[in-house]
Amino acid sequence: MWDMTEEPERPAAYREPRQARSAATLARVLRAAEEIATTDGLEDLTMAGVAARAGVAVGTIYRRFDDKEQLITALSERMLEHREEYVAQRQRPAEPSLSGVIDAYAQALLQSFADSSGLFQELLRAQGDRSLDRGARTITALHHLLLEAASPYTGQIRRSQPQKALDTAARAVLGACYHDAVRPDPATGETARRRYAAELTDMAIAYLLTLDGHRSTHT
Repeated sequence: MWDMTEEPERPAAYREPRQARSAATLARVLRAAEEIATTDGLEDLTMAGVAARAGVAVGTIYRRFDDKEQLITALSERMLEHREEYVAQRQRPAEPSLSGVIDAYAQALLQSFADSSGLFQELLRAQGDRSLDRGARTITALHHLLLEAASPYTGQIRRSQPQKALDTAARAVLGACYHDAVRPDPATGETARRRYAAELTDMAIAYLLTLDGHRSTHT
């Protein structure tokens, strides 16, 4: 069974830029690829079409990517990195309390998964098994974001093993947010996402503030 504390091996990357100008061009290319894939789907994504949308020569793209498949891999990487950055950014201004950081985390995750969710799922299907390692790294990073943000408030946790309990709560919230994203009826709109985030926070806090050994035993 995969352990969230482990760092999966990073797959071989495309040819990354070394200069600021090249990095800016790459960002423009990936942004163009995402726009085309979002509106037309991955099947209609072509190197020539991306070049035209980005305003660069086709040769510029081929100097960075061997083929469309490698471009799609880079696009997947970009979207996953943006999810990590977005959740980390939204976590910083959270209310300084256990419930505050969990609520901010849940809200950020739900919004992150909602953004381009259709394209994200299509990218994962296109990448197949190759997306698992990169996806696992993102899940690890997102999991650690809550653990780090909540660490100053572990003294509030009433479970006998606070760190382990916090880890369990983080897994539950993360899993629930991802499950919501892949459901046919996800929480849609800011009001619905806020309500669902609040419910997840209440669930996590109820668990973290409950002493061990209070479960009913049925014989």
